[in-house]
Amino acid sequence: MRKKDIWIVVAAVCAAAVLVVTQFTSAAIPTGAWGLSFQQEGKPPVGNAGAAELARYDAAYWDGSGEKVLYLTFDAGYENGHTEKILDVLKAHNAPAAFFLVGNYLERNADLVRRMVAEGHTVGNHTMHHPDMSQITEEAAFSKELTDLEDLYRQVTGEELPKYYRPPQGIYCRENLEMAQKLGYKTVLWSLAYADWNNDAQPTREQALSKLLPRTHHGAVVLLHSTSATNAQILDELLTCWEKEGYIFAPIEELFQ
Repeated sequence: MRKKDIWIVVAAVCAAAVLVVTQFTSAAIPTGAWGLSFQQEGKPPVGNAGAAELARYDAAYWDGSGEKVLYLTFDAGYENGHTEKILDVLKAHNAPAAFFLVGNYLERNADLVRRMVAEGHTVGNHTMHHPDMSQITEEAAFSKELTDLEDLYRQVTGEELPKYYRPPQGIYCRENLEMAQKLGYKTVLWSLAYADWNNDAQPTREQALSKLLPRTHHGAVVLLHSTSATNAQILDELLTCWEKEGYIFAPIEELFQ
C-alpha cells in the first residue's frame, strides 16, 4: 500500500472513531423525563444519564462522596396551604432546603418566598411558566424563561436569584443542559422521590414512608412537592427517622463543591 493510501485509511479510521464517540456522548444524555431505577435497597439508583456525564454540564442528581448527607428539595408551582407547616418543620430540625419555584408562586406568595430566604433556604429556578423546556430550541427563548424569574425574584426579595435550575416535570435534553450552563446555572435533578404530586390521590402516611425510607441512600437529593398534604403531615417524622439513622441535611450549594 502506498504511503498516501495509508494516510487516507488512517484519516478515515480517525473520522469514524470521532463519529462514534460523538454519537455515544450525545446518546448518554437523552431527551425526555428524568427517570430512576432502584436496583438495591439503600443504594443510589441508576439514572437516565450517569453522574460523570451530567457533571460535564454542571448537573447532578446525587452526591457520590459517600457521606451520610441528604439534600432536601421542594418543587412548587403554586401554594395550597402547606408551605408554612413545611417551613416550621425545617426550622425545628435546622434543616436547609432548596425550593424550586415558578413565576406564579413568586407573584402570589411573596411573603413565603421572603420567609424561605430569611430562614436560610435556597430558592431555585423552576422557570417562569413551567413549560416543557426540551421543546425550546432557541437560546433566547430558553434564557427568557429563566431570566424573567430572576427579575421577579429580585423584585420580591431585593436579592439575586441563586443559579440553581430544575427542569419542569424533569423533562430535559443535552441542549437544555448546555444552555443552562451557559447562563451560569447548575442543574439539579434528584435521586429520591415518590408519587406525591397528585392532590386528588395523595398517598397515605404509610405508603409515603414505605417508599421513601427504604430507598434512602448516602448523598440523596430528595424531591418532594410542597403542595402535598401528605408531605406536610409526615415531614417531621421523616426528618426524625433520617436523623436517627445518622443523616445530616446540607444546603444544595454543597452538592456541587
